[in-house]
This record gives sequence, structure tokens and C-alpha cells, in this order.
Amino acid sequence: MRQFNNLIYSVTNRIATITINRPKVLNALNRELLGELSQAVNDIENDQEILAIILTGAGEKAFVAGADVLEMRGKNSLEARNLSNIGNQLFTRIENLRVPVIAAINGFALGGGCELALACDIRVASTRAKLGQPETGIGIMAGYGGTQRLPRLVGIGIAKELLFTGEMISAERAYEIGLVNRLVEPEELLNEATKLAEAIAAKSPYGVQFSKKAVNEGMNLDLERALRLESEIFGTLFSTEDHSEGMSAFLEKRKPVFTGR
Repeated sequence: MRQFNNLIYSVTNRIATITINRPKVLNALNRELLGELSQAVNDIENDQEILAIILTGAGEKAFVAGADVLEMRGKNSLEARNLSNIGNQLFTRIENLRVPVIAAINGFALGGGCELALACDIRVASTRAKLGQPETGIGIMAGYGGTQRLPRLVGIGIAKELLFTGEMISAERAYEIGLVNRLVEPEELLNEATKLAEAIAAKSPYGVQFSKKAVNEGMNLDLERALRLESEIFGTLFSTEDHSEGMSAFLEKRKPVFTGR
């Protein structure tokens, strides 16, 4: 398995875990780390055995505390635009991975860290987690998708408040506004994320993957076209072996054995 300088990557029971591993700098995102994360995404895209992904940060203090400000300082407009493009392209790849990605937020998820969590499908947070987009406090704005994904998730009004004020909010507040799906005690975070990943992995791989595809693509369409997309994908699933197995198991009152075919 590939070794990284800034990540820990492992696969257990068809669930991949990616741990951002720069705890001394609160797992801040720099160019090298983004490159390694892109490589890990490549590995996942090429591994059809993986059924779910958990993304978390090393240590107890941070998921990802943001982009590396020291690295960003001094960049000109063109360099900054290129950096934003790199981050946006990578986070969009994570968002569109064929399998669900669960963010296990163990501490600070600020700036680029919050944006990385937003690119995941599901967010589970420790009660100690803190989330926010503090970029306006250093003279810039969110540049890795925060201005687009945050309002789609929590609504325009709340998103603008968080983006304009740069306020860091508690895990409880994040749960209230729908920024995180589940809230657990710190010692239960990875257990909860793993249980959720296992529950997803137990279902039909095609059912899960095409559900994700329908949601992600449908969000960018008007309702009429989105419903047509849903019908097309729904029909496609009836050509799979998993569809036959799932319905047979239901009628025979037994547990299905899905093969991803």
C-alpha cells in the first residue's frame, strides 16, 4: 500500500480510512498534502473493492484547522487563483467519488478544513469540534468551495452570516443548522463513523452509488429534469444482479448477499 508523508491511508473490511497527519500544525492543508490527498483519491477510484470512506484528522485538536497561511502569504493574484483551482478540483473529486465519504470531525474544522468536510457526503462531529470559515478575518474569502457548498447545505442566510463574520461555531450549533449529521462524544467519534460506514457497506453497492449520483447530479438541475434523471437511474438498477438478489431476499425473508454486480 502506498506510503505518504502527510496522510495515513488504510483499508479494513472494504472501508478506507484517510487520516490527515500533520498534527503539529493542526493538520493544515499545504500543497504537498493536497497532492498526497489527490493520490489517495486516485487509489480509491481504482479500487472497486472499497465501499465507503472515512476522512479524519490526526490528534485530538483538529480535523483540519485550515489552509497553510504561511504558504499562502505573498502569493499574487494568479498564484492564488491557481491554488483555489487545485483545491476546488480535488474537493470536487472527493464529492463525486462513487462511494460515500464520511467526515469524522475530531476538532477544529476551519477554512479549508470546513470546506473539506463540506465536500464529504456525511459529517459526524465530536462534541469538541469547532467549525467555521474565518477567511474574512485575514483579508480573503473561502476559496475551496465554501461559498458554494455551505449555502447549499445550511441555506443562504446562515451561510452568508458564517462567511461574512468568520464566526467559529460549536459542534452543537453546527448540528442545529444541519452542517453536521451526527454529534457524539470524542471517544466515540471513530466508532460512530465506522458503524455508519459499515451500515452503508452492507447495502447494495450499486444502490448506494447510484443514490449518490442521483442526488449530486440532480442538485444542479431543475426539478423536472432531476426527476427524469432519477427515473433513468432507477430503471438502470433493475438490470443488476443486486436488484434480483435484494428483492428475492426480501420476499424469502432472508438477509441479502450483495456482490456489486
